[in-house]
Amino acid sequence: MEHDRDEPPLPTPRGPLSSGVEAYLRGAGRLPRREGIDRAQVYGDDLQLALYLCYELHYRGFAGVAPEREWDPDLLRTRAALEQRFLSALRTDARVHDSVAEALRGLLVEPVHGTGVTHFLRDQGELWQVREYAALRSLYHLKEADPHAWVLPRLWGRAKAGMAAVEFDEWGGGRADRVHARLFADLMTDLGLDTRYGRYLDAATAEALVTVNLMSLFGLHRALRGALVGHFATVEITSSPGSRRLAQAMRRTGAGSAAEHFYDEHVEADAVHEQVVRHDVIGGLLEQEPYLAPDVVFGIDATGFVEDRFGARLLGDWRASRSSLCAPVSRESTHIS
Repeated sequence: MEHDRDEPPLPTPRGPLSSGVEAYLRGAGRLPRREGIDRAQVYGDDLQLALYLCYELHYRGFAGVAPEREWDPDLLRTRAALEQRFLSALRTDARVHDSVAEALRGLLVEPVHGTGVTHFLRDQGELWQVREYAALRSLYHLKEADPHAWVLPRLWGRAKAGMAAVEFDEWGGGRADRVHARLFADLMTDLGLDTRYGRYLDAATAEALVTVNLMSLFGLHRALRGALVGHFATVEITSSPGSRRLAQAMRRTGAGSAAEHFYDEHVEADAVHEQVVRHDVIGGLLEQEPYLAPDVVFGIDATGFVEDRFGARLLGDWRASRSSLCAPVSRESTHIS
C-alpha cells in the first residue's frame, strides 16, 4: 500500500499479549483476553511491547496495518486494560514526594558524586556503549517532543504559551534542519546506526519501552495532563546537566561532530526551557487548576522511577561487560529523509 512506505515493520512478539495484539493488527488473530493481561508482569517485555504497539498507532503506525486500527473499539478496550495495569503499578511504586515544591527541589539538586548512566558514559563508557544508548533512546528521540504535544489542547493561558514555546524550539524553531529528531538522526549517522524510525524496537529492553510508554500514557489522556506536565518538567530540568555529560562522552569516545552537537544543543536550549517549564508551564497550570498538584508530583516521581530502572539495567549489563540490547546492532549508514 502507498501509505506503508515510511512506516516501520511490526516487531517480533515477546509473549502471548504482544503476539495477540500483533496478530489482530495483521487481521490474523484475536486480541489477548483480560485474564492474560492481569497475569502478565506489568513492567515486563510482553505487556510493555503490547502497549507500545497500541500507542504507536497514534504516531506513525506500522507497515501493513490499516490506519483505521488507530480507533478500533476492541483494540482500544485492550489498550485500556493494559494501561490500567501499568498506571496502577506506577501509582503504587513511584510515590516519593508530597508536594510540587519538594519534587522540584529534588530535580534541581545535582549530586556531588553522580553514579548514573550519563556519569558512566562520560567517565568510562566505550563507544559500543554509547551506540547502545543511542539505539535505545532512538525510540523517543526520533519523535522527540511529539508525545508531549498531546497536552497542548488541554492547557490554556500561561501554561499553553510556555509549553508551545518550548515545543517550538524542540521542533527546530521553524527550521527543518534544526528539528531535534533530525539532529538525533545525524547523531545516529555518526555512530553508524540506522536512522529509520522504529528500527531498534526489536533491540529495546522492557525498561526502555517503559520510558517511552510512560510519555504516551500521560499524553494521550486528558485526565493525566498534570502528570504529563510533571514528566515534561523532569525531562527539561534534568536535561541540561545530563546533556553536558553526554556531550563530553561523545568527545571522549570520538563519536563524531553531529553526536557532540546534539547534546551541546540541549545544554543551551534546556537551560532556558527549565525556567519556562517551572515558572510558566507548571506555575500557569497550578494557578488555573491547583487541584492538579498531586498529578504533577506523580508525573515527576513516575519519570524518576522508570528512568532509574532503565539506568540500573544499562549499568548492570555494562559493568558486567555484556550488551544491554535484546538484539545486536551492526554498523549501518541508512539516513532518514
